[in-house]
Amino acid sequence: MNLTTKQKQHLKGLAHDLKPVVLLGANGLTEGVLAEIDGALNHHELIKVKVASSDREMKNAIVDAIVRETQAAKVQLIGHVLVLYRQSEEQKIALPKAR
Repeated sequence: MNLTTKQKQHLKGLAHDLKPVVLLGANGLTEGVLAEIDGALNHHELIKVKVASSDREMKNAIVDAIVRETQAAKVQLIGHVLVLYRQSEEQKIALPKAR
């Protein structure tokens, strides 16, 4: 899913007050963590995930794997917090129109 700059800005504004719903711990990215992220995306559409990794390359690899496995759009990555968006069937969040 590709988001326009305007859509990303809108989602960033909505995500500002959110708390991370999934925290990646010492075990890293496991099937259970992916299932939890998938379930949270189905329920909320827009979520934050905290990726606790001190190695920048490892963190980027984890983020890429999460985006690939969940088919979600990466809205932003600030520090250790990743913001993801995936539209659900109910379409809870109205996005600005893509031109």
